[in-house]
Amino acid sequence: MKVGILTFHRCINYGSYWQARCLAEGLRAQGYDAELLDHDDPHVRRAEWRCAFQPKLPIRVGRADLARYGVKARSFLEAFERLPLSPRFPLDSPERAGDYDAVLVGSDEVWNFRHPWYGFKSIFFGDGIQTGRLAAYAASFGNHDADHGIDRSWAAKLDRFAGLSVRDENSRRLVSDSTGRDPRVVLDPCLQFPPEPAEGADEEAPYLLLYGHGFPEWFGREVRGWASRNGRRVISIGYFSEWADEQRIEASPRDFLHLMAGADAVATNFFHGCVFALLFARPFVTAPSAYRANKINDLTRLLGAERHVVGPQTASSHYETLLGEAVSPVIGQRIAARREQSAAYLAQVLG
Repeated sequence: MKVGILTFHRCINYGSYWQARCLAEGLRAQGYDAELLDHDDPHVRRAEWRCAFQPKLPIRVGRADLARYGVKARSFLEAFERLPLSPRFPLDSPERAGDYDAVLVGSDEVWNFRHPWYGFKSIFFGDGIQTGRLAAYAASFGNHDADHGIDRSWAAKLDRFAGLSVRDENSRRLVSDSTGRDPRVVLDPCLQFPPEPAEGADEEAPYLLLYGHGFPEWFGREVRGWASRNGRRVISIGYFSEWADEQRIEASPRDFLHLMAGADAVATNFFHGCVFALLFARPFVTAPSAYRANKINDLTRLLGAERHVVGPQTASSHYETLLGEAVSPVIGQRIAARREQSAAYLAQVLG
């Protein structure tokens, strides 16, 4: 079966890259002829590059770090070309993507109307796609809150999907309320088809991995305090952090995987920071920003990891527990159960 995957596979973002790769490679390992639909748009490309070099606007990257962000971006470009890709086609001409037995839309925020450059792109709702079977896997509306609903014209597009699945409760509510269909809640591809870090990439000394930017002051103070008390270096990956001991701005997608797998603890405000901490059973804390609150809060509730979400009133003793003790084995059991359910959904829609 020839399966196309329609997602955000060229974002200069570790989570976007790995969710696309894991889904494609996971399906190929099961015998499907799966490839990522390689859509292209010059406006999207420019937006991605602006974000890659200036990820913290309105705070501008210092001149000294621009070159390091450039190295990071180039490592992504090289990684993209090693993905299983279809022939490239214009984002706004989905009919030129080719014919597929099935097309899976997702994962990532493919239905997020608030996404700054992918919002309201109808290709992700199936427009123009040439396939006998259209389905969604782990799709998300991101920070488009369920209380705001979906316009009837966009909801109607979802009726064309033979199968609907999402990765968070907020997205489940949006689909259910607008279409009357109750989509499955499935695992992000990184949890469903876990990537294996290469051997021999361990750091010499223990460290806490910091992933994200725009952290609140109270979060930095508590995480930095825990690291100092417990003799852990703080390594910031992908972004500059003024309170990290080491900056790994230029880290490649493969470096990200290695550093996540080898960390003694993880502090993050990104969705996939939580995903990879859970995948490798790393102790972690997260302080989700408003943009990522829906995704992170729903993920932690789904897997019984709510206590890892911290706020300004969280006591220092709680950080000692969350960052210093092993993740509850119950979480691993819930991931395993969800993995079976997600596999059953894929088998159903791909037949």
